[in-house]
Amino acid sequence: MQHVDAPTLSFLARRRSHPPRTLCEPAPSRQQLADLLALAARVPDHGKLEPWRFVVIERAALDRLAPALAAHVAAAGGDEAAVEKARSAFGSPLVVAVVSSPVAHPNVPEWEQLLSAGAVCLSLVNAALAAGHGAAWLTGPAADPAFARAHLGLAPHERVAGLIHIGSRGPAPVPERPRPDVPARTTFL
Repeated sequence: MQHVDAPTLSFLARRRSHPPRTLCEPAPSRQQLADLLALAARVPDHGKLEPWRFVVIERAALDRLAPALAAHVAAAGGDEAAVEKARSAFGSPLVVAVVSSPVAHPNVPEWEQLLSAGAVCLSLVNAALAAGHGAAWLTGPAADPAFARAHLGLAPHERVAGLIHIGSRGPAPVPERPRPDVPARTTFL
């Protein structure tokens, strides 16, 4: 190996998402967020199509969207627990919707473009965590195409790839979760 980036490997070995219920104010400033979004955009992108975009949902918009999401879940037949969960889904200080926005291209299939949007999601979470914030990648009913088109301004061909919740880390440590048995999931040919 010519170069080993030990701090990055150490970060990746211990990184963990911070559940939105553990996030608190303040959210990153707009300049801090701009820096995080620039880092998140450094992902594989066959054809340089940039088949994704960001919708930043700040506190006032989150407060406005929470009852709309609860109503959307109720209208879809959700029980009271699902409606209540939807009502609290926007409790984070800041949410960035990463929108998959595929571009018609003869050599780059749509599924590849969707993977690029997914890479943006993980890159944004990792950038936020590395910058000292708490962050998590979720979807849920707010990613439902009908809700996203009506409330987040998505075009008919677009989908929410992820809702990235970002805020300050709460005082309690985030518990470790079970990790995959990688050897059991690996095949060598």
